[in-house]
Amino acid sequence: MSVKIIYSRLLQKFPEIIFGFSTKAGGVSDEPYGMNLSVSVGDDPENVKHNRKLFFDTLGIREEEVTFQKQIHSTIVNYSEKPGHYSNSDAIYTDKENNFLAVSVADCIPVFLYDPINKIVAGVHSGWKGTSGKILTKTILELQKRTGSDTTELIAYIGPGISQESYEVGDEVADFFDEDVKIKRGDKYFIDLKKDNYNQLLKLGVNKDNIEISEYCSFKETELLHSYRRDGSISGRMFGIIGMR
Repeated sequence: MSVKIIYSRLLQKFPEIIFGFSTKAGGVSDEPYGMNLSVSVGDDPENVKHNRKLFFDTLGIREEEVTFQKQIHSTIVNYSEKPGHYSNSDAIYTDKENNFLAVSVADCIPVFLYDPINKIVAGVHSGWKGTSGKILTKTILELQKRTGSDTTELIAYIGPGISQESYEVGDEVADFFDEDVKIKRGDKYFIDLKKDNYNQLLKLGVNKDNIEISEYCSFKETELLHSYRRDGSISGRMFGIIGMR
């Protein structure tokens, strides 16, 4: 089975940008892991190593050029000067070429940003804690502070993640969200994390035409995407990668 990668229509317009989002397809790990790219979910580390090489080779990059972060469902934003491993953050950005930022997900919402004027990219891991804590907003404000980034020029891709109809939560989570991103059925709420992140972009002045939202739901796409909510402890993880050549 060949490696299947999801691409962004908007980001593909920029030849200097390398972007791709992995799926379950094309990996060497035993099912249900498939193309799992995480070393912390119980998969054979050698299989993960092989899967990563397959993915990175398809994108035309090397693992030594990738910035990884230990994601902790925070609102912490880090700057990456060079490829490597960064501890305890859920958003990372760089203005360096040949530095490819990895975001690991299996239901949480990945958001990828590109400022084509200042040549800066960012990758954001936005689960319910990150979304309610406005990590995407904090990332963009950091870009503005560091480079004077103009939000009207930003390109944003909201990647595959869990859809509203599949994301059931209780009051203790729903209370963190505005009414326009949640609906109630019985005593349960359903949260639209993609819409919340989209709203954050609009509020900061990002042009609607510069925002792309993936229609893929990680929970529903049983053959294509990993989902922690669906598969629990036997779920793999996907990477989204963004960087500049």
